Amino acid sequence: MALEHLLFEVKDGIATIILNRPEARNAFSIPMIEAWVQALEECRDRTDIRVVVLTANGRAFCAGGDVKAMREGRGFLEPGESELDTYSTGLARKNSLWKLIQRVPLTLEQVDKPVIAAVNGDAIGAGCDMALMCDLRVAADTARFAEAYVKLGIVPGDGGAYYLPRLVGMPKALELLLTGDMIDAQEALRIGMVNRVVSADQLLEETYRLARKIADQPPVAVQLIKRAAYQSATADLRTALDLVSSHMAVVTETEDHQEAVQALLEKRPGVYKGR
Repeated sequence: MALEHLLFEVKDGIATIILNRPEARNAFSIPMIEAWVQALEECRDRTDIRVVVLTANGRAFCAGGDVKAMREGRGFLEPGESELDTYSTGLARKNSLWKLIQRVPLTLEQVDKPVIAAVNGDAIGAGCDMALMCDLRVAADTARFAEAYVKLGIVPGDGGAYYLPRLVGMPKALELLLTGDMIDAQEALRIGMVNRVVSADQLLEETYRLARKIADQPPVAVQLIKRAAYQSATADLRTALDLVSSHMAVVTETEDHQEAVQALLEKRPGVYKGR
């Protein structure tokens, strides 16, 4: 898959999704969203993909919505991109979010493989949300983050009010959501919004090093660990333990488990096939 507004490639078990509207600071377009969802569906379904990296071309990670288009009543959309290029009612605008940009987090939730955001520059509004909905975030030291919706008199339509409190706690999340303040990469690291901050020229190298480290682990175990972590976050203890015992029953029957034990005994790296 390689479309004008989004690039997608898979190499050695690592899928890369690249936002590709640098001239527009990677603001959303309908072709980008449609390609994004298709890429995530492919990541979800392909057994040869073990880790997903999300990044962007240009100086910005994602500027979120198109402010000019929003003033014209079209949400983040561009003229001529859809028969729904005018949104004259609140219900139509609600439905446009559900049918378009909100498909990204809903599809992403179905991807059991770890997803790492390599944040190369400004992540604003929905762009910030897109970074937050990934499992891990590596930020360039030049990156900045802002939940800037309030400055436009709107609400976080893409999941910011869901993801941010889970990462940094409710008081800090509310401060960022209610002020729209921009924070730099070091502050994002301090409050737990990102996992790592690296120099801009080392961003992709460090991100792929992390991705490779995860991709080289037993893939079924990786997928079920991710699933168990998210399931446990919304379950009581008894339910969480019941779920993880089921996951344990599955992984201990895989060839990868046997290989991992043998590799440990032989003091060598394991070679895993995903079964």
